[in-house]
Amino acid sequence: MTTNHDVSAKAAKYLALEDQYGAHNYHPIPVVLERGEGVYLYDVDGKRYFDFLSGYSAVNQGHCHPAIIKTLQEQAAKLTLTSRAFHNNLLGEYEQYITKYFGYDKVLPMNTGVEGGETAIKLARRWGYNVKGIADNEAKIIFAEGNFWGRTLAAISSSTDPSSFKGFGPYMPGFGLVPYNDLVALEKAFQDKTVAAFMVEPIQGEAGVVLPDDGYLKGVRTLCTQYNVLFIADEIQTGLARTGKMLACDHEEVRPDILILGKALSGGTLPISAVLADDIVMMQIKPGEHGSTYGGNPLACAVAMKSLEVLKSEKMAENAEAMGAILRSELEKLNSPLIKLVRGRGLLNAIVIDHKDPEISWELCLHLRDLGLLAKPTHGDKIRFAPPLIINEFQIKEAVQIIATALSRLS
Repeated sequence: MTTNHDVSAKAAKYLALEDQYGAHNYHPIPVVLERGEGVYLYDVDGKRYFDFLSGYSAVNQGHCHPAIIKTLQEQAAKLTLTSRAFHNNLLGEYEQYITKYFGYDKVLPMNTGVEGGETAIKLARRWGYNVKGIADNEAKIIFAEGNFWGRTLAAISSSTDPSSFKGFGPYMPGFGLVPYNDLVALEKAFQDKTVAAFMVEPIQGEAGVVLPDDGYLKGVRTLCTQYNVLFIADEIQTGLARTGKMLACDHEEVRPDILILGKALSGGTLPISAVLADDIVMMQIKPGEHGSTYGGNPLACAVAMKSLEVLKSEKMAENAEAMGAILRSELEKLNSPLIKLVRGRGLLNAIVIDHKDPEISWELCLHLRDLGLLAKPTHGDKIRFAPPLIINEFQIKEAVQIIATALSRLS
């Protein structure tokens, strides 16, 4: 059974505008959304969908969470931006709140996740020179193959995905790569005394929800301590309750030297990111050496505190743990020949599609859209299933029925 996959005339009008006037740097599922509430999105024709992408985990708290939106509206009516040229009444309060929340001495507030990554690398390099004693301009940062932390020139310089880096060189010097989930290769890289840091996602999201072996993060922590290398955890997608713990690193009870957060730090309302570290790392950067016009703005500070508060008060990590187990169990029960593998942790999950047609994952996502569920392929044969963390068991089972129907249409 096949479906036409056509969009309505109303949706087609919006798609045509984007096609004509926007850069073609994305390839979205053809649906035009205008409203969100909780686990649902609604298109311009009023059709309702389960959101199984959650803005790549930016909407962990659900769309338009009432408490977050109330805080956003109240603060927006008072003061939105002063820049860091002046103090504002919320920055210090936010800095105290988030550092106590995660147990670090200091925070450096930024806007986007990729800015958080760039900030962490700058901090690590400066620490490498001032504290570790690396010679000027010699510091190296090691990354895991398959990483994804954005598309700035620095981020693509650490990428192993040609669609990210091809045709954009020359690339940032001082970056090295090791296989993900390979402690032997990591220790070999650490023999180089110019290595300042290892930056890694606890679970690789964009690569298709790739989980390391149990004990990998503990091993990373041990090696970083042994070789005096900073452990940078990119928790932009895995953090803030997504995997069933507040941080994915919490599953192995490891504490990174530098923690990068973003996405759900705003509950999906505006760009907010944060880099947390202790004084020995953070105080290496002095006034004028790093910053951002919007970083630490009063609106972001108010929203971030509320976004963090509701994660705990509504027990979203606990719900992610419970609902994720149900989701994976229900997907495995489908016994579909198209599903080669179900994997994930908490509510960060993926299926790996087994089919000779490289377009089958895209076709499956179009069927899912037709049936009322939104998801998107990554790296061809993988589809992430990552709904907002407020989803309940009834909704999980309803969504899995949609997935089952879509799979049957392709069998």
